[in-house]
Amino acid sequence: MAYYLVTATAKADRLADLEERLARGQFEPLKPFGVALSYSLRGARRRPDGTTVWEEEDYCRPPLAQERAAVLDDYFDDIEVEKVTEGTGWKRIADLARLFPDLKG
Repeated sequence: MAYYLVTATAKADRLADLEERLARGQFEPLKPFGVALSYSLRGARRRPDGTTVWEEEDYCRPPLAQERAAVLDDYFDDIEVEKVTEGTGWKRIADLARLFPDLKG
């Protein structure tokens, strides 16, 4: 398994829908990535430049292929990944504001 620090530009007009779907757990049944993706997006952060960042566990080649097709491309543009060790991505972004402060990661 691999871990990535994901950076993307959120589609501002789609964020309310994403937050609502995450709150209802709608992505969790997606196999094999739904639970991990939901956890990661609930904990996503916003950088001062407005980009969104989170750590994601992934098994795909290329990285996030299934997640992009099913969810991410509907809500984000300019998705980039940087390979990290588990937990280091979250540590790097811990001080940033949460994208969805009312959701628990």
